[in-house]
Formats: sequence, structure tokens, C-alpha cells
Amino acid sequence: MVKNNLARPDFEDLEVYKLAEKLANEVWDIVRVWNYFEKDTIGKQIVRSADSVCVNIAEGRGRFNDQDNRRFVKIARGSLYETISWLRLAYTRKLLTKDQINKLKLFIDELLPKLNAYLKSIGNRK
Repeated sequence: MVKNNLARPDFEDLEVYKLAEKLANEVWDIVRVWNYFEKDTIGKQIVRSADSVCVNIAEGRGRFNDQDNRRFVKIARGSLYETISWLRLAYTRKLLTKDQINKLKLFIDELLPKLNAYLKSIGNRK
């Protein structure tokens, strides 16, 4: 067995990343059972935007440059807003149940302030 000498990425320890990953996985679980047309149109868009939140947090963290990190966190925030917009459309089009929306809303209501707080904290590390 080959031992991996790469350091474990520290983005995995960020609460904001963990929450974004939970949101992305929840969206995935919902969309994967939709029919082909629903998946191919709105489903792929929701999955991509939700995935983009956590992967941009990770990419920004990996830059080790505060300016780049902030830029990627702003992109993540934009992707979160995009996700919210797609979810609204999916709900209006009766692709999501009220229970699913309520569950996703819990993630989003916690994630947005954490994302903003994380953005403000970048460059202020001690």
C-alpha cells in the first residue's frame, strides 16, 4: 500500500465548508430521483450551483493568498444565491415538496451568515 504524503487539506475543518457540503449532498439526493427532463434542465443547474458553494470555499482556502481566498468565497456566495434562485423555481414548478424546502432552508439560513462571517475573517487570522 502506498502511503499518501500529502497534507490533509484544512478546508475540511471549516464549519462553513462542512455546511456547504451538507447542502450540496442534500440537493444531490433530492435531484437524483427526478425524471430525465427534470434532471437535465433544472436539476443539473441546482446540483452545479450547490456544489460550487463548497468547492469554491475549498479552492479559495487552497490559494494561501487572502485576496484570492476572498474572491473565491465571494464566488461561493454568488453560487449560494444562484442555488436559492433555482430552488425557488423548482418549488414553483412542483419539483420540491414543502418538507424538502424547509430542510434546505435550514442549511441555507445557517450557511449564508457563516459564509459572510468567514469572508470577513479572511486576512484577520492570528
